[in-house]
Formats: sequence, C-alpha cells, structure tokens
Amino acid sequence: MSIADSEIAGILAAYLDRHPEETALLAEPVELLARGKDFASRRNFDMHVTVGALLTRGEDILLVGHRAYGIPLQPGGHLEPTDTTLMGAAVRELVEETGIDPATVIAVSQEPVYIEYGRVPARSQKDEPEHFHLDLGYAFTTTGDIGSLQESEVTSAAWFPLNEATRLVGARVRRASDARVRIA
Repeated sequence: MSIADSEIAGILAAYLDRHPEETALLAEPVELLARGKDFASRRNFDMHVTVGALLTRGEDILLVGHRAYGIPLQPGGHLEPTDTTLMGAAVRELVEETGIDPATVIAVSQEPVYIEYGRVPARSQKDEPEHFHLDLGYAFTTTGDIGSLQESEVTSAAWFPLNEATRLVGARVRRASDARVRIA
C-alpha cells in the first residue's frame, strides 16, 4: 500500500506550521497536493515525493557520492510501492545505499527536519522528462558504520564534519545536528 497524498499533505502542513518562513518556497507543492494525484509514484512528472536521511555519528554526518548527479548528497531516493511511512522509506534508502545496520539507526525526530521542492533534469536512461521532487528529510543518529554500498546508486559513502558537509550539500544538513541537540 503506497503512501497517500493526504498523508504527505498533512506532513507538509505540520512542517509549515513549524517553519512558516518556508511557506512561499513550498506553495506550489501545497497546491499540487490539494489536487491529489498519486505523488508517491515516481512516474508522476508534475511532482513526486522523495526522502532523504540525515545520519549523524558524533559530530559527523554521512554523505554519499550520488552516481546520477555526480555530487555528494545525503542518502535518499524515491518511494517504493511497498513503503508505508515516509520515515520508513528514508531508513530503507539509507540502508540500501550505505549498507549501515538498521538496528543501529535511531530516529532523532518523527517529523521531517527539512522539506525542499526542486526541479530535476531529464534523465533519458530512466525515461524521465524534466520534473519536480518534493524531498522530505528525516534526521537519525547512529553508532554504526558504513557497510556494502549500492554501487548502482552511489559511488562512495563517508563521514564528514558538519561544516564541510554544509559547504558541500547546503544548510539542510545542519538541521540533523540541530534536531539531535533539541532532544539531548
């Protein structure tokens, strides 16, 4: 059973209640979700949902070399029809891409720590035109380490100091550390 548009819309609304300064940035996905159109499906090219996993270990954060984009990013990816929760999908993607033991992964927050909406270039090898992603990122912590990589998706995985990861990926990675501090 795939994740319903109404669940995605509810999570986005709750996020905007906590981050009203992002309302203008996320206005278009709010409008699209109000129309309801199976945004959990990767084949929806108006927009579809992806998930990210911001995983910290001590003062470091895990980044992967994203094969398709050729840049470092947080682990994450598309929803699968078998996913029942967005956080569960984020953990699935994290484990698939990095081989980390899921038993060592602890959620820092039940809500996304970032939501971003952005244009994705066309990828002819996947038969995908230019489209939009609504990416929901969840924060986790671990005592575990990297295992076998999903080489079809990532070229590398490594722990980065927060300042370096922020420089490479952007301010969203700081939200993992900020969320961890709030619950400590």
